[in-house]
Amino acid sequence: MEQQFDAFCSEFLKLFKEKIPMVVVTMTDHRGGAPQDPGSRMIVGSDGLLFGTVGGGKIENKCLETAREMLNSTERQLPKSFTWNLQKDIGMSCGGEVTMFFEMHQPALAWNVAIFGAGHVSQELTRLLMKLDCHLTVIDSREEWIAKLPAPTTRMKYIWKEDMSSVIEELPDNTFVALMTMGHSSDLPILKRAFEKKKFPFVGVIGSKAKRNRLEAELGRKDFHCPLGLDFGSNAPIEIAISMIAQLLQERDKLIGVG
Repeated sequence: MEQQFDAFCSEFLKLFKEKIPMVVVTMTDHRGGAPQDPGSRMIVGSDGLLFGTVGGGKIENKCLETAREMLNSTERQLPKSFTWNLQKDIGMSCGGEVTMFFEMHQPALAWNVAIFGAGHVSQELTRLLMKLDCHLTVIDSREEWIAKLPAPTTRMKYIWKEDMSSVIEELPDNTFVALMTMGHSSDLPILKRAFEKKKFPFVGVIGSKAKRNRLEAELGRKDFHCPLGLDFGSNAPIEIAISMIAQLLQERDKLIGVG
């Protein structure tokens, strides 16, 4: 048990230093049959289990679901304890109860950014964002472009998916979303799903004013940024990316009340 606790502390400190949002789940009590003892712990991040176990199976799935709800909430999450009946609440055949304690660790100023598209501008934007204090997700349907990105880290991940819009539900509610896919036909379904399923604080689309007018007509709304980026610089990918970084930082600071 002491070795397990040491391993937990080491992993927790590593994730904490990297400012990874996480929920620590601890089994504090049980009655009847349970696959782990009180004191067993696991750490859950936005992508799922990061470390440890509280028993696996249906118990662990219930804990993962609860932890993800806390991570995706836009409200402050205080520590909370749940006592579940293994049959009624979890759907197991054995009797008994488990009590689980959930503790949220959300770094101050955690900033989630998702880029749809891994083309030339996205390549430059990704390299700039990886120098900032943010959690970055890049999504593309083209494996060859994903392969050109810098090596992923614990704060940077890449998703290769044919239906890019299906990733929308996986993103935290406070994500800043930037669309720079192959064109209008691939941007539109992502935008539609984003507005139907989420209320992101920032949604931007690369393109012209004419593209914005067309999107407004098709979506029936105006609460997105297009053209994406502040109005300066040339059409070189790096300068476009710098203008986008400037706008993202400007909008982030408005949201948190800086300046």
